[in-house]
Amino acid sequence: MDAYQIYNFKGKKVRYKKMLKELKKADIVFFGELHDDPIAHWLEFEVTKALAEFTNNKLILGFEMIEADQQVILNDYLSNQLKERNFEDSLRKWPNYKTDYKPLINYAKNNQMGCIATNIPRKYASKVFKEGRASLELLTDDEKAFICPLNFEVDTTLSQYKLLLQMGMHNSINFVTAQAIKDATMAHFIHQNWLPGMKFIHFNGAFHTDFHQGIIWYLQKYRAELNYKTISTSQQDDVSKFNKENLGQADFIIYTPNNMTKTH
Repeated sequence: MDAYQIYNFKGKKVRYKKMLKELKKADIVFFGELHDDPIAHWLEFEVTKALAEFTNNKLILGFEMIEADQQVILNDYLSNQLKERNFEDSLRKWPNYKTDYKPLINYAKNNQMGCIATNIPRKYASKVFKEGRASLELLTDDEKAFICPLNFEVDTTLSQYKLLLQMGMHNSINFVTAQAIKDATMAHFIHQNWLPGMKFIHFNGAFHTDFHQGIIWYLQKYRAELNYKTISTSQQDDVSKFNKENLGQADFIIYTPNNMTKTH
């Protein structure tokens, strides 16, 4: 059995080299992962390394997995002002940090590339879910610095957000708004940190960029002129057969087997 199979947005099988050729044309690449899939994480590293070599390290890495208020310690680690142990002790790490994200950060560090903590601090997204978006107005200016502008739009007609509404939670509007503020905040910090002449690769759960929605929908309001390429990861029993439900989900869709070992 194959460990993975890549398809394009039309459901046609493509080789890794073909995908990489297209990704090299992009200003910003979004790698939509399944957080616990080792094949996705291996390919993230391989794509990052290939883009770094292609651009002579003019590449910026962005992470949903690191919250914006931790940018300072991330910068200190990348610039050798903070030892690895101290950095990791200070970082709010995901359970698969060591196996899946640490190699990317250290690769960037060793090659003098920037890393951006793009996500809203979890406590503020949780506040939106529990109390609604109006609760954010009570935050201090220092706290608001780690969030997108608070007048962000929430378009509940987008299919991804519609899906969340259909889950039928008692406070489903707050649930969608909490998702939207994550997407809008990640777009905000990508916008602030992308530079002309540079490429940017962003790592996030696939839901955040599937069907060119989520982060991309917000980012296009800032930078509609840029070339975006997306990858989505999905699992199924037989990776050799394309599921029509995934048509248009991303520029490239990577299938891995359902029984693949998980990283956490």
